[in-house]
Amino acid sequence: MPIHSRVTRRLGLRTALAAAAALPLSSTALSAPAASAAQHRDRRLRVMSFNLRFASTAEPHSWAARRPVTRELLRRERPHVLGTQEGLYQQLRDIEHDLGTSYDWIGTGRAGGSRDEFMAVFYDTRRLAPVEYDHFWLSDTPDVIASNTWGGGSIRMVTWVRFRDLGDGGREFYVLDTHLDNASQYARARAAALVVQRIDGLDPALPLLVTGDFNVPAHRDPVHDTLLAAGLTDTWDTAAERGPLYGTFHGYRPLVPDGDRIDWILASPGVTVHRADINVFSVEGQFPSDHLPVQAALTLG
Repeated sequence: MPIHSRVTRRLGLRTALAAAAALPLSSTALSAPAASAAQHRDRRLRVMSFNLRFASTAEPHSWAARRPVTRELLRRERPHVLGTQEGLYQQLRDIEHDLGTSYDWIGTGRAGGSRDEFMAVFYDTRRLAPVEYDHFWLSDTPDVIASNTWGGGSIRMVTWVRFRDLGDGGREFYVLDTHLDNASQYARARAAALVVQRIDGLDPALPLLVTGDFNVPAHRDPVHDTLLAAGLTDTWDTAAERGPLYGTFHGYRPLVPDGDRIDWILASPGVTVHRADINVFSVEGQFPSDHLPVQAALTLG
């Protein structure tokens, strides 16, 4: 059965109905070309993948030190959908509070319930309404909570959500969020194959996004090759515009220009990527995490 932290189908329906009621707007104040341009901009989805670095009391990069920086980053960017990795339950509650009442999230601890790290998916309820969701574990028994059969250093999993885009005519799409193993290439390779298999079981008519920390560099590892060979595209590669490239894991050390991208946002064919960025926001030298968030502004078709 699906497991989640607080969202319910009733809440999703209530959100969708409220947003639908507020949707019709008068266009008399805009000329036709201006209205068309505004509608095109409004259809863009702001997507972020962010390894949060689990909450720790260890200084100098404790969660207490990083939380205000994380809050400012997310309030500046206001992603419509945010795939997170490594978040602990109370840490995710903190982020929920800091984002404000227009955001909700779906997730479960990878060991079940509130235990261990989450692959939590946050979303802006003013723009998106969840239709269905589920979780599976990256193992030979993907429907068994906390299963880990490939020799990985940690339990690994995927959270997926089917959303209705209230700002794009109710178009539906999928988001899958994951964090592949850091210790075992075999486990990563098996995980990539399983993700492809599970994607094949979803509605092929709907666009799809995959957010995650894959723990291998893009274009230099079979994991990336497997996912692209299945038909996914790397939004960094397909973006019409992109910001400067940095290695996305920095470990609180100096940033590496043109470094390895191990955090990706992948998309199904037909998704138009307008811009991709690696966010280097910090405050007085304090980064929100040991990873840099990756972002894409896109339209689903």
